[in-house]
Amino acid sequence: MHILVVNDDGPPSSHSSPYVHSLVRDLQAAGHVVSVCLPHTQRSWIGKAHMIGQTVKPLYYRPPPPSSPAAGLTTAIIPSSSSPDQIVEVTNHGSTHPRPSTVPGTEEWILVDGTPASCVQIGLYHFFQDRGPIDLVVSGPNYGRNTTAVFALSSGTLGGALEAAVCRKRAIALSYAFFNRNHDPSIIAKASRQSVRVIEALWKQWPTDGSVDLYSVNVPLLEGLEEGKVLYTPMLQNYWGAGSCFEEVEGSVDGEEEDEERIREGGESQMGRAEADGGKEIGKRDEKGGLHTHKHFKWSPRFTDVYKSVEEAAPGNDGWAVKEGHTSVTPLKANFWNTAEDLHGKELQLPPLETKTKSNSTTTLPIRDTSSSTTKDDNHLYALIDYQDSYVQPLILSAIEKLLPSSSYTLLPSPFSASNPDPEIHLASLLPSPSSKCLQVTPYETIDFDHAMSHPTTTLINSYIIRKALIRKHFLTSTVEHWVSKHPSSALKTHVKRAEAFEVDYAEFLDDALIEAFDLRASMEKNDELIAEGKEKEVEWWILKPSMSDRGQGIRLFSTMDQLQEIFDGWEVESDDEEDEDDDDAGPNTGAVQKVGKGDDSDDDAGINTSHLRHFIAQPYVHPPLLLPELQNRKFHIRVYVLAVGALKVYVYKDMLALFAGVPYVAPSSTTPTTSDGDGDASEGPELDLSAHLTNTCLQTYLSPQAAENSVHRFWDLPALSPSYFPQNKAEDIWEQICEVTGELFEAAARGMMIHFQPMEQAFEVYGLDFLVDADDAEGKNRAWLLEVNAFPDFKQTGELKGVVGGFWEGVIKEAVGPFAGVEIKEEDEKMRLVREVDLGRRW
Repeated sequence: MHILVVNDDGPPSSHSSPYVHSLVRDLQAAGHVVSVCLPHTQRSWIGKAHMIGQTVKPLYYRPPPPSSPAAGLTTAIIPSSSSPDQIVEVTNHGSTHPRPSTVPGTEEWILVDGTPASCVQIGLYHFFQDRGPIDLVVSGPNYGRNTTAVFALSSGTLGGALEAAVCRKRAIALSYAFFNRNHDPSIIAKASRQSVRVIEALWKQWPTDGSVDLYSVNVPLLEGLEEGKVLYTPMLQNYWGAGSCFEEVEGSVDGEEEDEERIREGGESQMGRAEADGGKEIGKRDEKGGLHTHKHFKWSPRFTDVYKSVEEAAPGNDGWAVKEGHTSVTPLKANFWNTAEDLHGKELQLPPLETKTKSNSTTTLPIRDTSSSTTKDDNHLYALIDYQDSYVQPLILSAIEKLLPSSSYTLLPSPFSASNPDPEIHLASLLPSPSSKCLQVTPYETIDFDHAMSHPTTTLINSYIIRKALIRKHFLTSTVEHWVSKHPSSALKTHVKRAEAFEVDYAEFLDDALIEAFDLRASMEKNDELIAEGKEKEVEWWILKPSMSDRGQGIRLFSTMDQLQEIFDGWEVESDDEEDEDDDDAGPNTGAVQKVGKGDDSDDDAGINTSHLRHFIAQPYVHPPLLLPELQNRKFHIRVYVLAVGALKVYVYKDMLALFAGVPYVAPSSTTPTTSDGDGDASEGPELDLSAHLTNTCLQTYLSPQAAENSVHRFWDLPALSPSYFPQNKAEDIWEQICEVTGELFEAAARGMMIHFQPMEQAFEVYGLDFLVDADDAEGKNRAWLLEVNAFPDFKQTGELKGVVGGFWEGVIKEAVGPFAGVEIKEEDEKMRLVREVDLGRRW
């Protein structure tokens, strides 16, 4: 990966910045691209400051060649076959120049007369663009620890990492805690190796849910540091004690860098000894009537306060971990909150130490090959993956990590946050260049369709712009009707129930809305006659569905006009006269909430805002459905995951789900629908229990809590669960029907409803299709009836069967993302069946 290194100690120096070149070399030896931008002088204790009003000017530092020891150290180890671990004095500490080198291949760092935070800004946005986008910012290694709040809140090292975090870059603040002034070169070499391993492990295990912006890492400079643990720890909350951190002095204060070294080393060497405070009381009022005495003050921090707080605190914090010889890792948000508290006390698992090479380095991550950077950058994929669903997000990332080489893509930081849950995403601002190859998988409302349309060959998004021909129930009805009228032999004719679509603004106008619903009116009139003759068992039942609702909300059953009228009357609420006068457009439905269930004590979560209810469809109810005695004769529907790619390939995923109702099925003719009159009195006769008819898992907890946990099964497990009623050959026949209907449906939308379904080459989309299987006919055959199509399906209904969703997204990556990314995925997925390929003639 490409790492930007900054610090607060400045360029390599034995008295102020002894560690940075050693770390840079080990990162480079591990195969990483390392760019360096440092303050030109010591900038400790400055936090995340910028020097406002100053014009920042760069210098150019050229470190010593690889044949020389790392700059900044007094002595170094030169491994050789003749004299292993030979200690030599370091004499070459590099050189600084006012102008950049003109010799290609020269290693050159940037030094600026600014702060660590300024180095981050300048390094990220004003240098190094030719080396590709920066993946990670490492701030440090600091000359001294940055454990506990007192140190961290003022640390320039953490300030640099925080600046990177607020620039939406992953960042690690790295500090070395020493215990004496003997900076053994072998220990420093171990610290650099340990740091590289920790950095790589954190990068690989970085949470994808946005819970961590940066890490503060403290490595103890001890002989056995590599044998110590690497612990996630909270930051110890501590405070300065009574008294001042400034010392009164006479005259001016010079020699700031030397004083900083004295303060730092004097404080670090006392670590572990909680000494009594010896500070003198200063700042008293003068005896001359309150006049001030002229004084100078010198920074002289009271480290004893910090050490006492560590000694007195309970084990487990960052200060304690370093004191005990462990490496501490503190996850942070860019607002000084401790985060990921579930990790505290656990051990970060590092890969095992490998055999040392001549450069004393190992590599544990696939590293980007920079030998052909131009070609690589052209094909490199930048992926913004934030599905805003904690159930499916890790499954998508897992599929990407499994199937795409890590060197082929870079995950972009998510713009979603608690303070900005619906960000306006502009891909151009997140990419190295507007023409960079980009994958965006986010909710529909946040997709940058403008960027996708203006960069069609380099952008892949996870939704089409227009697809209501499938996902809106009244449009779906039109799609099927138009296609069947021109293709009477289509499978849609025999696998989609005829539907009557109508619009209702007010319940009192329901009769007028059904004027052209000839089949529905004829059926209800015939039902009235059958009921009058006492033939209720022969009544044809209908299902009412609001076209714009989802999650099973607003669905009702009816068989007569009176029952249908009662449903709409129950959805109306009377608005007071004042509201009616103030808003002439406010109909009786405005603001009403219809509960799914029986009675007025329904949970608000199951309600539906009837101001959204206008378009409806009514379809003949599929009765009787296929029931399995071994599963309590509960009604079920099949959820099928479908992938549409480009313009247009359609895949059906074979690992389907069976979603069961909460209670055993009861024929609707043996009950009456759940309705009430205007006064709230229940209708006569047994109530129709919707929990026996609605199979949406999102309603199970509400309708039938006792059955919710047993509501989802793998479709292909049903033959084993109920072999006598659902043998394998029956399951295979249903699967073939579903594939045929799905392929026909998407072609019908793409060719017959081009205004309302517009596949795009630069997009793919996943759908959840629902099918209901009817009972055996006279020949023992069953038919799979299409119920509805859902975009951005609710994957959480899968419950514990995460393997189904995970496998489906692996299929999505193989069929949609892999070809776009230019990655050949040889592993075939037999579960993803291509059911239709339609050439719409759309090319870019």
